[in-house]
Amino acid sequence: MKYKRIKLMGKNLEDIRLRILERGMEITDHDFELVIAHGGDGTLLWSERDYPGIPKLPIRDARTAPQCKNHSYDAVLDALIKDELEAAVLPKLEAVYNGQRMVALNDIFVHNLERASALRYQVLIDNELYANEIVGDSVGLATVHGSTAYYRSITHSVFRVGMGLAFSNSTEEINHLVISENSEVAIRVFRGPALMIADNSPKMLEIPEHGEVVIRQAPEKAYIYGLKGFMCPECRVLRHPNKLPFKILIANEQN
Repeated sequence: MKYKRIKLMGKNLEDIRLRILERGMEITDHDFELVIAHGGDGTLLWSERDYPGIPKLPIRDARTAPQCKNHSYDAVLDALIKDELEAAVLPKLEAVYNGQRMVALNDIFVHNLERASALRYQVLIDNELYANEIVGDSVGLATVHGSTAYYRSITHSVFRVGMGLAFSNSTEEINHLVISENSEVAIRVFRGPALMIADNSPKMLEIPEHGEVVIRQAPEKAYIYGLKGFMCPECRVLRHPNKLPFKILIANEQN
């Protein structure tokens, strides 16, 4: 068994706690080797934010997300103790403003702070002007993993390599863009203030007018076990059994 000391996070933990103990693992809040995030995507983001760099195993909460037979609690935990779960190494993003830094697994966005007033900003990629002046609700960068989250809701697309630059509700016609993972994006706020948000973190950073945010790939990585099972299309169909367009979208993603 590779991991014996487990940190357990999420809701409805009584549903999974005994199964972990029955397999000879210890649940502890100190000196743990693995974090099991019991819940959904938000719980995984929360666990990585609180315990960056420590390996994670995300498991869907069966009360809110039915699991297919291959990804039941018992199936996933048995695969863990047999060391049969594939480990994914995921890139993360960092954003810097005025010496302050935020890190994200999914995405980092700069939003308008005042709901009734749009954000006005400029975007540079690798120090070259991409958009001189954009008016809209937000702009941000997503990782490959994050491309299936907020990025997809804005662009109606996903990507497999690089980083995705997305513009939400811009008044100008501006193309969303997939850029190199080695690129750097600068966002200059002309009319604000704005809020910078990393994933689902409750901690947000206010960016004043004339402030500049720089977003790029972070040196840190996330180490996630069982990610394919956590993102399983069959499990997702069980959560949305009557949504044919959703099934079509999943099929397109697999292809």
